[in-house]
This record gives sequence, structure tokens and C-alpha cells, in this order.
Amino acid sequence: MSLVLASSSAIRRAMLAAAGVEFEVASPQVDEVAFTAAALLTDDLAVDLAKAKALSVSEARTADWVIGSDSVITVESRLFDKPADRNQAAEHLRFFSGKTIQLTSAVALARGNAIDWCHVQTAALEVRALSDRFIADYLDRDWPAVSHCVGVFRIEGPGVQLFKRIEGDHFTILGMPLIPLLEALRERGQLDA
Repeated sequence: MSLVLASSSAIRRAMLAAAGVEFEVASPQVDEVAFTAAALLTDDLAVDLAKAKALSVSEARTADWVIGSDSVITVESRLFDKPADRNQAAEHLRFFSGKTIQLTSAVALARGNAIDWCHVQTAALEVRALSDRFIADYLDRDWPAVSHCVGVFRIEGPGVQLFKRIEGDHFTILGMPLIPLLEALRERGQLDA
């Protein structure tokens, strides 16, 4: 029996590796764009995506524990996806300027093609007023790395400069509520207690 991360996210892989967790990686077969378009805008969207990713891998690996995780960002009740290109990234950042991002991250565990456990956490990130010059300089420095990030930032990099105030768990902001996941894995005998 193995532990499998159903994600192509480098930061999620890095979080588990840094925590000393042994795992394999499998890419989930979930069309996130179509899934999100069909979903209602609620905290459940992150949970539903995390579950869908875990189940997509668990179908073929029924004996293994599979971790699925996802994050969604809303600003003023508007859902944001990863930017399609640099121009859209700049548009997103201009919209975020002076507002608060609600970042919701969820994680789910599946085994035997069934969800066994899930957890969701939300963080609030207050974006400072961003000038057009700052946005251009920021994207010059961190593009295309942030093209894969739903909020056009990597908190572990220059993206931290976008914010005036942050409330919430660091791992949730990175994209996966790690502490609750580690506890769930211990409870299921996948990590030493």
C-alpha cells in the first residue's frame, strides 16, 4: 500500500517532502475549468475539487491512500482562476489592489475509490494598493512562475510583497492544509504517531 499525491503542483509535493512524508505522485484526470464552470461559488468548490482529484486517482489505485487538494480564490464574491496570460495576470492584480483575497484550500483522502476524510481552511489576504509600475515590475520578476498560481502570487517568493496583512494558516495559503492532513494520516496508520 502506498500514499499517493493526486496533484501536479510542485509546492504541494515540496510541502509533503519537507514534512518527511514518503509518497508517490499521480496526475489527476479532472478538467478543473469545466468542473469550476459547473459549480456554485461556495467554500465547497475547493472541497469538491480536492475530492474529485483524489477519486480520479483512487479509481485505478484502490488499495492506496490518495491525497487530493485544491485552492480557490475569491475577491468581492468573484471567483478567479489561473491567469490565461500575462495581460490577464496584470488585470487580476489591478482588480485585487486594495481588496481582500479569500483563499480557500481543501484536502481530501480517498481509498478504495471512496472519500474517507476531507478538511477545508480559509485565509484572508489583504492586498495593498498596487501601482501599475509595481505590477509590471512584479510580473517582470516572477512571470511565468506565477502563471500557474490562482492568485498570481507565490507567498514563498516575491508575491509576499503584494500584501498588507495576512490572516490564516501558512500551509493553507501555500495550497494545502498540511497540519490537519498529517494528523489524518497518523490516525490512519500512514505516519508514525
